[in-house]
Amino acid sequence: MANTYTLLASVTVGSGGATSIDFNSIPQTTYTDILVKLCVRTDNTNGTPNLRINGSTTSYSGIYLAGNGSSMASGSSNTTYLDLLGLEGPTQTSNTFTNTEFYIPGYLNATYKSVLIDSVSENNASLVDTALISGLWSNTSAISSLSIRPTGATNFVQYSTAYLYGIKTS
Repeated sequence: MANTYTLLASVTVGSGGATSIDFNSIPQTTYTDILVKLCVRTDNTNGTPNLRINGSTTSYSGIYLAGNGSSMASGSSNTTYLDLLGLEGPTQTSNTFTNTEFYIPGYLNATYKSVLIDSVSENNASLVDTALISGLWSNTSAISSLSIRPTGATNFVQYSTAYLYGIKTS
């Protein structure tokens, strides 16, 4: 089965930073799945990114497995958003950004939405953090918007980028 990826939208954060990266008006026809690729950094050490779908602040669940080469952790995530885990901040190596992607199959289906998340952040001085997250948005609405935000009073810094792809499976 061939997959066709189409770039639907991209965001590059400007010099003033941004409190969120938003994709609104996601197409409601043509595609079966959506994929978002992020390369982001914040101005705060505790600014882990999170995802909100259609502006909802309820009905999220997730489990994660994270490691850094010397230790690992697992657990569950918040219910008001999906944690994307891992994020570069001011205490990490300068000019390094976290790379995260998340995939949402069947984003238009009238079923609960699964979200598959893969994230890696790097601190060249000591370690690399990786995380795999399996998320669920327990809502049957079609997805029309996504908002990615760092937690707390934090901004994404200049040159942070995000790309939204529509995927058509055939």
